[in-house]
Amino acid sequence: MARIAGVDIPKDKKVAYSLRYVHGIGLKTALDICEQAKVDPNTRVTDLSSKQEDEIRKVIVDLKASY
Repeated sequence: MARIAGVDIPKDKKVAYSLRYVHGIGLKTALDICEQAKVDPNTRVTDLSSKQEDEIRKVIVDLKASY
């Protein structure tokens, strides 16, 4: 499992659906995060590179800071 925002997200699901396990992230927000991180939302979490995971984390931190 990948750990994003303090939550272990499922590795066998697509990124957009796995991000929904993080409190406060729905499908629309997850798709926006993928777009900003330049990650295909249909990619499985197991197929993400460490660079892509870092980009997703960065986008989430930036989103939290804007609230």
